[in-house]
Amino acid sequence: MKVVGLETIIFGVDDIPSCATFLTDYGLIPVDVTDEGGRFEALDGTGVVLAKTEDPSLPASVGNGCMMRKTIMGVADQQSLDDLYAELSKDRAVETLADGSIESHDDSGFAIGFQISKKKQINLVGEISNLPGSPFQRPVNQLGVDVDAEQIRPISLSHIVYFVPDVKKAEAFYVERLGFRCTDRFEDIGPFLQPSGSLEHHTHFLIGAPPFMQGVEHFTFHFSGPTELMQNGERFIKKGYQAFWGPGRHILGSNWFWYFNSPFACHIEMDADMDLHDKNWTPRVSPMGADASQAFLMRNREKWAPGADTPHNGDYE
Repeated sequence: MKVVGLETIIFGVDDIPSCATFLTDYGLIPVDVTDEGGRFEALDGTGVVLAKTEDPSLPASVGNGCMMRKTIMGVADQQSLDDLYAELSKDRAVETLADGSIESHDDSGFAIGFQISKKKQINLVGEISNLPGSPFQRPVNQLGVDVDAEQIRPISLSHIVYFVPDVKKAEAFYVERLGFRCTDRFEDIGPFLQPSGSLEHHTHFLIGAPPFMQGVEHFTFHFSGPTELMQNGERFIKKGYQAFWGPGRHILGSNWFWYFNSPFACHIEMDADMDLHDKNWTPRVSPMGADASQAFLMRNREKWAPGADTPHNGDYE
């Protein structure tokens, strides 16, 4: 069985129009959206689906106010889908849906789905930095930043972070039943997990938490690089949305990050430039804390420029 990554996260919400505006302002592309819900896609077709809270087609929430109702993962081929059906059917209900995907639950009670991957192949180059002597540069006369760029679009659904009441049990399910690998771990907190069909540092991060906290901490999409991440984040703030953490750069995974509050009872992140690892990687174990969770941390500021009355310390106190 070869799981290649996340493809869709489904939320049940009461206010479809407001949530639709939020996701569109974030940069996702609305697809067939109505007052009853719809899909919001990144450039590779992965995305978020909104539906009414009371929609009978949605799996039940895990409770605690969690609005996430299902995650759908892509698999490489029909054999992988058949293998997952056989594996999960050993001890739980598995349903084949009309579109050929399968639906079940993980050991924490989160609804999960699997489909043959529908992710679009896109040929985009990530952010390139010019360095004297480097053979790989931006083309001559191509600018590094475009302040007049139209809406910046996320490239692909990146990862989701769960609060789980039994982190060892939750990890065992994804590793032993679905073939995920642990790439790194926060000591006494939980593992970063990578599916077998991906080299990305993680698609899932599990955080041990009391049962009353079970739910989603955040989810995120990849952007093409730190410049787009920070440019889109600054614009997001100017649209009236509240930043929560960042911008900065994580140590485990190396991804640039910027977290925001969302209307989905969890945070939403913008990320860029995550590490890739294969089976030769040895997972690290790190204590959780400010020094271990980020290489550096910045804060958004109003634009400023030095002038005639510039103080000795410039814009810094």
